[in-house]
Amino acid sequence: MTDKPISPASKDSSQLRQKTMIAEHFHKLAISPETGDKSAYTFVPGNLTELLLSFDLLPVLPEINALQSGMRGKSREFIALAEKMGHSEDVCTYVKSDIGMMKSGNIGPTGEKIPDPDVLLLSYTGCFTFLKWFELLREQYHCPVAMLHVPYQGDGKVTDSMRDYVVDQLKKKVIPLLEKISGRAYDEDRLKECLALSAQAEDDLVWVLQSAKNRPSPIDAYFGGVYYIGPMFSAFRGTQAAVDYYRALRSEIEERIAHKQGPVTPEGDMGDERYRVVVEGPPNWTSFREFWKMFSDEGAVVVASTYTKVGGVYDMGFRHDPSRPLETLAEYCMGCYTNLSLPQRVDMLAKYVEEYEADGFLINSVKSCNSFSAGQLHMLREVENRIGRPGGFIESDLVDPRYFSGSNIKNRLESYFQMIEQKRLGGLQPAGGTA
Repeated sequence: MTDKPISPASKDSSQLRQKTMIAEHFHKLAISPETGDKSAYTFVPGNLTELLLSFDLLPVLPEINALQSGMRGKSREFIALAEKMGHSEDVCTYVKSDIGMMKSGNIGPTGEKIPDPDVLLLSYTGCFTFLKWFELLREQYHCPVAMLHVPYQGDGKVTDSMRDYVVDQLKKKVIPLLEKISGRAYDEDRLKECLALSAQAEDDLVWVLQSAKNRPSPIDAYFGGVYYIGPMFSAFRGTQAAVDYYRALRSEIEERIAHKQGPVTPEGDMGDERYRVVVEGPPNWTSFREFWKMFSDEGAVVVASTYTKVGGVYDMGFRHDPSRPLETLAEYCMGCYTNLSLPQRVDMLAKYVEEYEADGFLINSVKSCNSFSAGQLHMLREVENRIGRPGGFIESDLVDPRYFSGSNIKNRLESYFQMIEQKRLGGLQPAGGTA
């Protein structure tokens, strides 16, 4: 008996538009050796895209390359290659996928080669793996490295001294190196223009994410949300293209609200909304469609997620401020989700569950991502105790298919949704209520 072929995934117009934008960016990277454009490798949390664009540098984000490899079914072979080179099974699978991709020709998602970096820009925001990752890339590419050290929000706030510390690094370390690499002088007026465009796009992104407060929610803020944050968290923040994308996305969601439609899933429009949940942790990319279908088949919509804040916690009020260009970049870096303390993360989860009227929350604990997974069981108990709604716990990985057990996750999800039903019916449930 042959397996039934998987039908093409349904996509709404914003997903198609985003796909085109990203393809055009990768093509621009591919032809950069001919055009003379230069590129900077950097990471999503705390990325200084506006500053790079003000120097006409093209951003390349290794995590995006890794997750794209996972979704395209390439990460297994890349990870195997990296492990043959001596990298441990416990190393972040984004790193191993990226290293394997690099050793396999560094071919991007459009089938074109990604150029070697002219500079590595490391903005350290809560993930210590970034430091080692860029050490490995520096050994391979032998290019300059700009290291921006970002203080951790241990006490849950950004102080003047923390802000001044980051700004001082920008002025004395990062900007001089970018000037040298690009051959351009720092242009603050141009940076301000980029920051103003960012703020416009951020307004519409927040509106889209908060549209999930509607019943039914017109979006899925986790699975669908990863598409919505794509332009903002990758190469387009600070551009007119991002402003146009989020304006069009907002219009699309407004229409769904007007027609009382739920979210679009890869299987088409979702049916009735039965459960509203909040999710903590990154998704699994190698079985992304299967993972999403487990939720949509149950009528479960993710109304808020922490993963969609990894590149900026805009819905808590932050906007890039062009009147204070370097200070706002510093505040942005320190405010990314992975740079928040555990109490701040607990507060955020509890706030989401209550504000979005969720039935409960789920944690997807990712095996190889310490910056997310550390402390998640503590967060689970703290949020449950605070809000009195059930939490669930599932486990997978970022881009290593060996650590995605579809049957195990499906069983846990079904058990969790049954628990929600028991709660609705007033049935007894175990203390803590964790699935």
